[in-house]
This record gives sequence, structure tokens and C-alpha cells, in this order.
Amino acid sequence: MERAVKVIPGGVNSPVRAFGSVGLVPRFIARADGPYVWDVEGTRYLDYVGSWGPMILGHNDPAVRTAVQEACERALSFGAATELEVQVAEYICETVPHIDMIRMVNSGTEAVMSAIRLARGFTGRNKIVKFAGNYHGHSDCMLVAAGSGVMTAGVPDSAGVPAGCAQDTLTATYNDLSSVEALFEGNPGQVAAVIVEPVAANMGVVLPADGFLEGLRELCDKQGALLIFDEVICGFRLAYGGAAERFGITPDLVTYGKIIGGGMPVGAFGGRRDVMGQMAPVGPVYQAGTLSGNPIAMTAGLAQLVELHDHPEHYERLESAGTRLFGGIKNLLERFEAPCTINHVGSLGSVFFTPDPVVDYATAKKADTARFAEYFRFMLERGFYLAPSQFEAMFLNTAHTDAMIDETLGAIEEFLKA
Repeated sequence: MERAVKVIPGGVNSPVRAFGSVGLVPRFIARADGPYVWDVEGTRYLDYVGSWGPMILGHNDPAVRTAVQEACERALSFGAATELEVQVAEYICETVPHIDMIRMVNSGTEAVMSAIRLARGFTGRNKIVKFAGNYHGHSDCMLVAAGSGVMTAGVPDSAGVPAGCAQDTLTATYNDLSSVEALFEGNPGQVAAVIVEPVAANMGVVLPADGFLEGLRELCDKQGALLIFDEVICGFRLAYGGAAERFGITPDLVTYGKIIGGGMPVGAFGGRRDVMGQMAPVGPVYQAGTLSGNPIAMTAGLAQLVELHDHPEHYERLESAGTRLFGGIKNLLERFEAPCTINHVGSLGSVFFTPDPVVDYATAKKADTARFAEYFRFMLERGFYLAPSQFEAMFLNTAHTDAMIDETLGAIEEFLKA
């Protein structure tokens, strides 16, 4: 870390890695396998971060690794069209009902930025509705009440973002349809799209209230706006078809990342054919990227998607593991009458150090971050690697066994007794 801070701002290349909010310096990870990561000092940790979600099959999955090794023999990058990117696009369009066409990019931020430009180009409108505490990457217009790292970074959003860049970003309250209705009414005929994390996972995990996503779909249809699901985290995790499948809601556009690259840098946005048909080179909405559809990323992504699609038992395992871990934590919190709340769905979950229900940004911010830091340090010392922020998720993968989960519950029980 002493070396890193001299050459990298803050010593990290992404602020959520900094460990500053938990009073430590980051562990520098050297390798990973299955459910474990090892730091440069050789200490092993049971990992509940999983590279922030994409390692849904565990680290270093043999099928993904072998496919990547074989692809590396051919080349690392072409900057040209490849059959692989066509295969990945075909596979997603064939297996995800609400995707007619898809465009590959290199990150979730880029996917969201492009989807928003596309929504504006398609509708001829400028304003975007987002929700406080939903994080959609670090593009200028989305760094408004953005959740995630900015909630513990000591800055409200970001310096360096001109007011004009965010003037068309309207912020609503997650799980509050009336706040969305008010924005539509106050900006008649001006809203291009509503973008939402269908399961919020960047202010901690916050589930959509009954009828919330359905209400957004109805409002967008009524107002002529597009509905964009940001499934960078929950896509291909909560179900193969993501939150859209799990909750039975069809978005107009969806953004992906993480899992579709099998751990490689990748993102994508896709949806309705008539909307996607507005993208250059066939339409007037421009987007480009030299490394988009990179053959190594496409190889890793296709190997993982095929494994997930062809083996639905992976999702059964994730559900049972989620029930065991998060249900077990809930039981412990009740038994010890701990002033905490747990939110979870499938293989995603968060422990909030507040006794109140967490349903939106305001209630998430009530969490006691100092107490979370104590919990984080306690678990890290015992070999459990959690996200170093109160406002991030725990990610389960198929390599987590029942015995490992029980070991985790034992450590949490020890913390609550202390």
C-alpha cells in the first residue's frame, strides 16, 4: 500500500477497494480458486465478494479457464469483427426472451451511458429518471445520489461534474411510485427513460416493494418513456433471465456486465429491436469501442453463460445457499435481538446495522457504519472476505458449501456474542 499510494490515487484503482471506511488498508489479492482468495502474504479468505458478482461459479472455474487459455493461443485482440461476438449475441438473444438485439461494450458504466443515449435518441427527449441510491456507473449524468462507494467516500457525488451534465437527471425515491409520477407530471413529454436497479445492490441490497416494478412499467407505457433495467449486478444471477425473469417484468432496455464476461472486463446493453435498431452504423445514435466484443472476454462469457443455461441446478444451489446463509443470519439477529436488518433475495444479501426496515436510500443511510466496520474487521481476522462497505452486497457462488456457510454463521454468532 505504501508503494501504491505513490503512483495510484489513494493506492487503488476503484474507491470501493480502499478499505478506508473500515479503518484498514486493502488486502492485495494474489490468486483465487473456488470460494477462496489468497492475499500476497498467503492468507486464505472465504470470499463473499466474488469480484463483485461475476464469479457465480466460483473463482477459476475449469470450463471458463480452459476456454480462455485456448482463446489466448489464437490472439488477445483484433479490433475487428469476430464470429465469437456473434455467437455470444445469438446465444443471449435466443435464451433471454426480452433481448432482441444486443451491443457489447467493456464495462457496466459504458453500457448504462450508451443505453441512456439510445433512449434519448429513440424518444427525442432529454430527461432521465433515476432513483436515489441506485448506482449506474460513473458517467457524469448518473453521478447523482449514486449510492455505493460515494455513500462512504466523504463526498456527496463527485467534483468535476458540470451542473449542466446532470440537469436532465431527475431523482426519485426507490419503492415510491408517487415520486416517479410527480416527476412525470412536472416534466410533461420530456422524460426519455426511467432507469432502475430492479433489485438495488449499491446501497446495500434493497428489494423492490410489491407492485413497484409493475408500476414503473405501467407509468413508462402511459408516458411514452422507456424502462431500463440496470442488471449489471443481478442479471444472470437472480435467475438466468435476471430480475426481469424473476419478477416477470419486461424492460425495454437492459444493461449487463460482470457475469457475461466470466470475470473479464465486459458490459452490454440490449432490448427491443426497434430501439436497438437506432444504433450506429444503421441508426443515428453513435457508440463505439475498439475493444468491444474482445475475443477473450467473449470466450469467457460464452463458456459461463452456456454452463448457467444448461445446468439450472446451479440456480437451485444458489437459492438453497442463500436461504441457508441469509436465513441463518436472520435467525441469529432475532436470537440476539441485534439492532440489525437483513435484506436478501436469492444469492444476494446485506446486513444493515440499523434496526429499522431498509427500503430506500434514506433508510439505508441510517445504518451504523462504525458498527459495520467492527463487524468487517472481526470477520476479516477470522478469514472471511466481505465487501469493505456497509452499502455493498454479499455474493454467494456455487462453490460455497453448506459447511462453509455454517462456518460463516458461526463467526457471525461469535461477533454478536462479543
